Amino acid sequence: MTMLIIGGSGFLGTELLRQASSAGRLAAATFNSRATRTDGVTWHHLDLRDARQIDTLIDAVAPSVVINASSGDADWSVTADSSFRLATATARQGIRLVHVSTDAVSSGADVHYDETALPDPVTPYGAAKAAAETAVRLLHPASVVARTSLIIGDGGSTHERVVHELVAGAREGALYTDDVRCPVHVTDLAAALWELAVSDAAGVFHLAGPDAVSRYALGGLCTSNHPAKRWSLVYTAGKSPLSRAWHSTVEISWGNRFRSAMALVVSGTSSRMYSPRSARANSGPVLFSKSHVLLRAR
Repeated sequence: MTMLIIGGSGFLGTELLRQASSAGRLAAATFNSRATRTDGVTWHHLDLRDARQIDTLIDAVAPSVVINASSGDADWSVTADSSFRLATATARQGIRLVHVSTDAVSSGADVHYDETALPDPVTPYGAAKAAAETAVRLLHPASVVARTSLIIGDGGSTHERVVHELVAGAREGALYTDDVRCPVHVTDLAAALWELAVSDAAGVFHLAGPDAVSRYALGGLCTSNHPAKRWSLVYTAGKSPLSRAWHSTVEISWGNRFRSAMALVVSGTSSRMYSPRSARANSGPVLFSKSHVLLRAR
């Protein structure tokens, strides 16, 4: 069985492919600008804005599972329209689809969100991802929509790079105290996505870390081991330019299998690493909590 990763050259896609290779899974992946080097992966160039390319790719690869880990930011044609095309193509051929979404589909007005919460985005990116979710769930009811949060890991994420550039004085900016998210390590997220991909689960899942942390606080964690230790002097805390504070904390229900914020960016290890085996043993409905994130199917 071939697993197809859309956006395989991205931060999350690269980790998905690494885990696929380690597990002996046959994988194919797409790239837009350039492919990465991953043993055993067949690469395909794909412009997600071209519906014909998507249909041709699905026919050529004939995958059993497609994981859409692409990121088009606020580009509607890439983020929203392409999700419609992928859902149509995979549903037509009975191919399993895992669609990676985001907590940005929520405004933050309610602070706590479970999987039954309806999207109410306040940013162009969130609106595009909300439209993508709607299309996927309507056109491919057996699919998985996996909402996640800030993805970080070992200094390679966009957020971590931005913070260290601020520390180095290479850029100007601010990290906000009222933009609260639940950061997740890329390896933990990829492991959860693979378990969902090979299961028969369907619906909305929240996959995020166990701690609700502001971007400002996360920046402090990211630079706590920095030699200069001057991060608070390099950028300023402030209020988000959004119309209201964004406290987007979500929950999951496979237990504490994701690393804490401190373990994510400081120690690099955690006794609460995501474990599929333990997850199954501890599955069950869990109620919302402000600082706790659990995984649950809708």
